[in-house]
Amino acid sequence: MTSTCPSGHESDADDYCDVCGLPIPAGGGAPAPTPEPAAPVEPAPEPEPTSSACPNCQAANPPNALFCEACGYDFTTGSMPRPVTPPSPLDLDTPVPAPAAPEPPAAPEPPAPAPSVAPRLAEAWVAEVWIDPDWYADQDSSDPLPSAGVPVVVPLRSTSVLVGRTSRSRGIHPDIDLGTDNGISRRHCQLTTDGTRWWVEDLGSSNGTYLGSAIGSLPTEPVPVGEKREVGPDERIYLGAWTRIVLRRAQPGEA
Repeated sequence: MTSTCPSGHESDADDYCDVCGLPIPAGGGAPAPTPEPAAPVEPAPEPEPTSSACPNCQAANPPNALFCEACGYDFTTGSMPRPVTPPSPLDLDTPVPAPAAPEPPAAPEPPAPAPSVAPRLAEAWVAEVWIDPDWYADQDSSDPLPSAGVPVVVPLRSTSVLVGRTSRSRGIHPDIDLGTDNGISRRHCQLTTDGTRWWVEDLGSSNGTYLGSAIGSLPTEPVPVGEKREVGPDERIYLGAWTRIVLRRAQPGEA
């Protein structure tokens, strides 16, 4: 009967190996083989985080976020968010002024009246401007009649006198301005004189120019446009809704 030593030699002796001299275990059998150690188990990889907490406010943010969505903390540089300054009560109460509207362009200056080129009168003459209720009643005007009182005395300076209503936009500045009578045209009629006699010429007015006597009925036929009519010593000029003009030499102090 042979025995097997711990080194695996066959030996006839049952106490020591005939080959290597190692003691043989009791029973002569070979010891059970030592089991090989198991291979180390690889630990399972940790799952990647689905969110990261902000170090400043602890709010959850995506793992690849650069700034905290809640407070603005900078994950890259670690900078704290800038504090928000509350608005001043004065800022809340004070209304924000609206932008100033652009200034409209300045209106062009009206043309200055052209100086009269007519010769000056050698003697002083005036025009009496009357409000005539009878002429007003005959014209059937819708404008209210002003109070008829004493006439307005207008000194006449030159041998050519324009009668009408002022228009600054059109540069019309009549010598006898009848702006209160809406029946008067801007350039209504022209008065001319040789120093002794006077003539009247209608300049294409809307309501016409009339010559009438100091006595008798009111005139009904206007002076033809562009025709000069002599104004007699006792004649009056009617025009507009209520205006009557009398030409005469000036008295002392009227010129």
